[in-house]
Amino acid sequence: MAGPLSRERIVARPGFNRWLVPPAALAIHLSIGMAYGFSVFWLPLSRAVGITEPVPCPDSMAFFEHLVATSCDWKISTLGWMYTLFFVFLGSSAAVFGRWLEHAGPRKAGVVAAFCWGGGLMLSAFGVYLHQIWMMWLGSGVIGGVGLGLGYISPVSTLIKWFPDRRGMATGMAIMGFGGGAMIGSPLADLLMKHFATSTSVGVWQTFLTLGIIYFLAMLAGAFGYRIPPADWKPAGWTPPVEHRAMVTTRHVHVDQAWRTPQFRLLWGVLCLNVSAGIGVIGMASPMIQEVFGGGLIGLSGVPLRELGTAEKAQLATIGAAFAALLSVFNIAGRIGWASLSDYIGRQRTYFIFFALGTVLYASAPFAGRIGSVTLFVILFCIILTMYGGGFATIPAYLADIFGTQFVGAIHGRLLTAWSAAGILGPVLVNYIREYQIERGVPAAQAYNVTMYVLAGLLVLGFLCNLAIRPVADRWFMSDTEVERERALLRGAPSRA
Repeated sequence: MAGPLSRERIVARPGFNRWLVPPAALAIHLSIGMAYGFSVFWLPLSRAVGITEPVPCPDSMAFFEHLVATSCDWKISTLGWMYTLFFVFLGSSAAVFGRWLEHAGPRKAGVVAAFCWGGGLMLSAFGVYLHQIWMMWLGSGVIGGVGLGLGYISPVSTLIKWFPDRRGMATGMAIMGFGGGAMIGSPLADLLMKHFATSTSVGVWQTFLTLGIIYFLAMLAGAFGYRIPPADWKPAGWTPPVEHRAMVTTRHVHVDQAWRTPQFRLLWGVLCLNVSAGIGVIGMASPMIQEVFGGGLIGLSGVPLRELGTAEKAQLATIGAAFAALLSVFNIAGRIGWASLSDYIGRQRTYFIFFALGTVLYASAPFAGRIGSVTLFVILFCIILTMYGGGFATIPAYLADIFGTQFVGAIHGRLLTAWSAAGILGPVLVNYIREYQIERGVPAAQAYNVTMYVLAGLLVLGFLCNLAIRPVADRWFMSDTEVERERALLRGAPSRA
């Protein structure tokens, strides 16, 4: 008999309500989406030893000494490498395990993701307690990153198959929770840190431990809620459209062939460049708004962050967490909104909007900081985040249009290596350009200006990649016999699960 985690046990019975599947995807994606909210930990962790003020490490200290040092605090740029690890291992694990997921099923992948993400946070808690940053990198970055990859792709092909009539909306539902994780997680983490904080602790390790337990249980619940449709299932009363659309195929490209096509390479560039522009900003959202506006956020115009007292800095930390949470709201809205709109205007046109409008918005951000307009600054980044989230939610439907649905989950997993590359490029640009300028006397409020112009340039390159995408040539598609052979390997009988 098939085990409770096997693919055969989760094939839905006739009459199953497909709308029960999106909540299962949300339970997992809201949990792993806290990766976007990790910037709320950076400032507290940067004074984990000093408590009230950071204790800098000696300039002569070597890199490996930093990894085990317990007497001095970590730099924010060092902590920011957590984002790089998150998305490097998210993309690489999605690429490696994408084909396995198609055969093992989303429930098994969801359970493994729960152990990796929840367990990784618990290991990070131990690392913070011992003040060993390598344990944080290993726990949340490496092990947690694998959980991110498996949890991220587990619902994509499932929901595309449940909603063939609305692919964009389906992928928006599958992925919108990832963008919303910080909306819940950032304020919760801020409250937990304040609750656990003492005169000898900033409250971060206790917060990691608590979140690890909460997310582990939520992800298990989501994994056991997954169901997959029988082979060739279609919604009642729906028939595939008969009109021919050049950028939408009804055939299928094998996952082992898809990555060889020029379309895959161009879509890889589209995703990498769009994500690079947004991910660095998200990773520094909380400290960025605090440093750009300083006391202006609490009515003390002209007073930089470094000159504020402990109480004022605590107020700004709460505002920073709220800003990260607000961005998550728009990240969610963009994922379901833009992806659903792409069902009507097409995926390629949707990405044209992302790149063209995004270039203008990024280039306008320094102006908002220069005139001291918090409102304009927030509006710019809220719109940017809708397109950042929309890009993630639209790309699986774009892949299904170009390569067909048979292997879309595995192809999507391989494409997410673009996210891995962006996870290095985006945070490095934001963190190290900021640090380079501050070390040379540039005020913190102006340290992000050059970065915004560089990110706008990346979007121009993304526009050109999207412009070059054309339909896949006939030679790459599988024959009907090959498609049926692959489906026979996946076909399972309805069960009582």
